[in-house]
Parts: sequence; C-alpha cells; structure tokens
Amino acid sequence: MVNINTVYQTVLALANKEQRGYITPQEFNLFANQAQMSIFEQYFYDLNQFLRVPGNNTAYADMVDLLEEKISNFEQTNVAVGGGNFLPSNLYKLQQVQWADVANNRIYPVEYVDRKTFLQMAGVPLVKPTDKNLVYLRNKYAITVVGDGPKNENVTCNYISKPTTPNWTYVVVNKKALYNPNAEDHQHFDLHESEQTELVTRILALAGITLKDTNLFQIASSQTNSQIQQQKQ
Repeated sequence: MVNINTVYQTVLALANKEQRGYITPQEFNLFANQAQMSIFEQYFYDLNQFLRVPGNNTAYADMVDLLEEKISNFEQTNVAVGGGNFLPSNLYKLQQVQWADVANNRIYPVEYVDRKTFLQMAGVPLVKPTDKNLVYLRNKYAITVVGDGPKNENVTCNYISKPTTPNWTYVVVNKKALYNPNAEDHQHFDLHESEQTELVTRILALAGITLKDTNLFQIASSQTNSQIQQQKQ
C-alpha cells in the first residue's frame, strides 16, 4: 500500500516548486487512478517479456520474482461466483474456475472453451463435458459451467483483482482543501510500497498536460522512462 496523502503532497510540492500551477484534489484523484492502472497493467506486460527471455539469468529471475510479488497482492482465491454465475465486479484477469461436487466431497477444475469448441464437443461422446471433465464459457460479466448439465451452484474462481480506485478525501476549511483520512470513501493506493516514486512521476506527467506545461511533462516523462529502463537492465 502507498499512502495517498504522501503522494499528493509530494506532487503538489514538485508541481508548485516553480509556480507551475495548482493541482486540485479532483484532478489529482483522476490522475492517481490513471497512474495506478498504468503501472498495474505494466506488470503483466513486463512479466510476459521477462518470462520469454531464454536461459537462467539471475537478474531476470529477480525481476520475475519482484513482479510476481507485486501481482500477488491482487490474487483472490476460492471466491464464490455469484448467482447466475456472475463474475466478481473487480475482476481483472480470471485464472482458474472450480466446481465442488458436494455429494462426493470433490473439487474439479473447469476448463475454458470458446463457444465453437463447446458446440463441437457437445456432439462427440468421447469429449462431451461431464461432471469429471467440466468446461466453461464466458462473456464480459458471467461464465456458464457445464458438466453433465449446467452448474449454477458451488462454483468458485481464482482471479487477479483490479486495484481499488484511489481517493484523496478532504474537507474545505477557509476555502482550502484539508486532508480527511476518516471519510468513508477514502482510499490509499493498492500498489506495492516501492511504487511511490513511480506514482509521483506518472501523476506529474499527467498534470503537465493539464497545466499546459510542456517542460514539466517532459521532465516527468523522462524520469518515468529512465526508471523503466533501469528496472529492465
């Protein structure tokens, strides 16, 4: 977790250092969410890149371990799929689906197939879905699990959740926004604490566009690219 007030105060200090403009709480929250999601999505791209590197290079192995550690904060396991087999609202990446045969105290993995493959399987007895060889189809919001018949209960999944939207909450006193961490909708960044500097840099880059400050944008963007290159070395 990264403290959202620490990031906000750092962003304000750097943006105002040379009177480059004031970032409102509303702007900050918008930039904060966009910055967090861009960092989060980069994890999966980088992990895919490093896993494709041949050999057993220790530096690459360390990067894979670090990325997997950062992603592990968002792993959700054995989460019940809702009525109608609706998927969790915070789902980012579905990893595994299971069905529990309560009568026989067994849990079976469920394999994803596309609709065309499912229709082909349904017509071939040897590969037709059964309660021991289940499959699922999915759309954006829900899955359909099929064994000997449709399974609408006892379905669970493992998945990667989206980060919760960060929110710097405040009260206005004498026309000034003061930090209020006790608000119900207050939310820190969900990212690993090592991402604090990266969050500041990316938010500054976004603020540079809004403030029409090309120099600030270039400085922040350059710092972001430099950090990414250092991580990949």
